[in-house]
Amino acid sequence: MPTQITVRPDPRQFPSSSRVNYQRRFVRRSRRADLLVISLWASGAAAAALFLASGGAGQFGSLAETVTSMGIVAGLIGTDFILVMLVLAARIPFIDRTIGHDRAVAVHRALSKPALYLLLGHGALLLIGYGMSSGINPIAQIGPMLALPDMPLAFIAMGLMITVVVTSLVAVRRRFSYEGWHLVHLLSYLSVAFALPHQLSVGGVLAVGTAQRVYWIALYVVAFGCLITFRFVEPIVSSLRHRITVAGTTTIAPGVTSIHLSGHNLRGLGAAGGQFFIWRFWTGTTWWHSHPISLSAVPTSSTARITVRDLGSGSARISAVPVGTRVSIEGPYGLFTDAARTSPKVAIIAAGIGVTPIRALLDHARFAPGEATILLRASTQEETYHWDEIRELAAAKGARCYVMVGRRSRVGPGWISEQDALRGVTLAGTFPDLADSDLYLCGPTAWLDLVEADARATGIPQHQIHAERFDW
Repeated sequence: MPTQITVRPDPRQFPSSSRVNYQRRFVRRSRRADLLVISLWASGAAAAALFLASGGAGQFGSLAETVTSMGIVAGLIGTDFILVMLVLAARIPFIDRTIGHDRAVAVHRALSKPALYLLLGHGALLLIGYGMSSGINPIAQIGPMLALPDMPLAFIAMGLMITVVVTSLVAVRRRFSYEGWHLVHLLSYLSVAFALPHQLSVGGVLAVGTAQRVYWIALYVVAFGCLITFRFVEPIVSSLRHRITVAGTTTIAPGVTSIHLSGHNLRGLGAAGGQFFIWRFWTGTTWWHSHPISLSAVPTSSTARITVRDLGSGSARISAVPVGTRVSIEGPYGLFTDAARTSPKVAIIAAGIGVTPIRALLDHARFAPGEATILLRASTQEETYHWDEIRELAAAKGARCYVMVGRRSRVGPGWISEQDALRGVTLAGTFPDLADSDLYLCGPTAWLDLVEADARATGIPQHQIHAERFDW
């Protein structure tokens, strides 16, 4: 076993998780989540069905008409997927509470390639279909097509969308800073806006007075309405209402700083331990940066705290913001909270700066003495951020707390320290009740992947694993 920290449970009574039917709550949330994801994917089929039901089914009389109609269907489905992606990017509270930020991002990314391929197919099939009808080759058809109303905007929209999708590829995305990648992704909004005019003016598919025109205009209004409301209006209103400023900073280790915040009615933010906000610090050198950072302490009525590690120029600059700096926020986001529990017990493993959402999670979570087991992992003593606070919370709530310090083992599970691997420490040995536990993981992505793989090898169901990765 790794080193155990002796805990002395507070004599106060804590509510037992047996009083809450976590499994029943999980089943209800899972059904809502699956229904939401299915409906998002099925919306593409609905777009095609509406076209076919509105006369499109009769436009397959010749080969040229068939190719052209297939191009129209591909464009409608692709556009539908793009609008769904915008809805997922809007960070709507209902979607965040139902499937969580991580799954919403995963569905958003999963839709990006099909959407691009469908839109590319849309353009290629229309060029071929129109070329077959007019008796000229598809490349020569580009000239007459550009002469149609609003078509130059459509070609620009396609170029912008290709740029956005390419920068979303993992190998390319890692070459960008978060701010640079975010700026490029703003082009997706411009792309959709540029594509709309040609839908309404070209081809007669969305002719005035048709049900399709009403449907698609409504879909655009919903997508952009959600974006404007939840990405711009609501964050501005929330920031003005809570009036958050920097109250001070504390260096807790070389390159790691806690930023203490003050504000008005911060409990009104509705933040749970384990969630994160998008923070913007209004100084001359940081105002254009937005930072997704987890809380490291649950907000009180007037205070909150985040802890930042200097991993780049952006995070280094916000670590030195002066007292009194105004802060704007978006959030809270994420399901890395007690609300995600499905089982009567809790297992928690955190490494490095990954202890920050874990510390807030422990502050907020409700469990009885003996129901939670915590393992804190660090490569060196200098990386034991907030460990004293976590030990105090563990002691107060009657949780077992183990610590593991040392470089990672080169044999066996690569996430365990070398010393503990030689002693035969295992995941199952440290957490004997893992099968009946929710496993919360947070830390560097490569390390976390190893822990998650080790956990899956024990047979724990995927829905009992909750991983918070510090990537985007």
